[in-house]
Amino acid sequence: MKLLSIAIPCYNSEDYMRVCIESLLPGGDEVEILIVDDGSTKDHTAQIADEYERNYPGICRAIHQENGGHGEAVNAGLRAASGVFFKVVDSDDWVNGEAYQEVLETLRQFVMGEQTLDLLITNFVYEKQGAKHKKVMQYSSALPKRKLCTWDDVKTFRLGQYILMHSVIYRTEMLRSCGLELPKHTFYVDNIFVFQPLPYVRNFYYLDVNFYRYFIGRSDQSVNEQVMIGRIDQQLLVTKLMLGYFNESKIANRKLRHYMVRYLEIMMTISSILAIRSGLDENMEKKKELWQYLRKMNLALFMRLRWGFLGQSMNLPGKGGRTLSIAGYKISQKFFGFN
Repeated sequence: MKLLSIAIPCYNSEDYMRVCIESLLPGGDEVEILIVDDGSTKDHTAQIADEYERNYPGICRAIHQENGGHGEAVNAGLRAASGVFFKVVDSDDWVNGEAYQEVLETLRQFVMGEQTLDLLITNFVYEKQGAKHKKVMQYSSALPKRKLCTWDDVKTFRLGQYILMHSVIYRTEMLRSCGLELPKHTFYVDNIFVFQPLPYVRNFYYLDVNFYRYFIGRSDQSVNEQVMIGRIDQQLLVTKLMLGYFNESKIANRKLRHYMVRYLEIMMTISSILAIRSGLDENMEKKKELWQYLRKMNLALFMRLRWGFLGQSMNLPGKGGRTLSIAGYKISQKFFGFN
């Protein structure tokens, strides 16, 4: 059994996947690197995956599948994982070497100790092309550092401060036991990957190191604003699924409930902002339908989200409404880093 399984979803990724894989190899034999070729046809992604499996037997494993999208590539990695812990690293991202060793040492201590860890949280860095200063998403204001915690120990998360896929390493069996399975052919499912398992997390540990390097800047990237507008239906689908995963009666901890509501608030904001920024009547109708869907499904949650600051900013007409929408847009930028 490995200490850590790392899934790398790859789709026509030959231009950057080597940087990602090379950053993970220093983990050595304790780490399993699952290179998931998601039906790549336009380049040598499949051959590169096979090359690493040949050159690093027992560490790198190539998984080839028909194209199923980012979520299905994560699903394939989770099905194949033999590690105690599971991490997703996108093929155009990479990790910091020094922080990587601290992460492995922390996981090792829990495996060797008496306490079971469900979730390790680290910082991530927005590696935005052309940016002089790299923005770091860190959680020291909200989470105790280097201490095994429960949700009772959580302080207040700032608006725009969220635990994203780049931040998390989950216990593999916990992910399986909560029934996590991401939808096929859908972008933005990384939000589901983080959100759905949260009620099953009994404890977590925040390691305050800048581990994950999140690359932003390619024009075809899924978080490019125009690309997101073009895929607004997928964003809406993910948001609806997440609304369905939230069952307040089954989430005993008040602080966790509050955090999950805030996460849903930003998802509703992003969906609404994309509709507004598109300038298309059909997308504005989809925005209206989304809010109606929430109202029918969960009236209490609708009231909390609709009349909160961000909800109001997405639904007010006129100049004042546009001013609030811009404020919501800036918070959305902090969340996704899109431009």
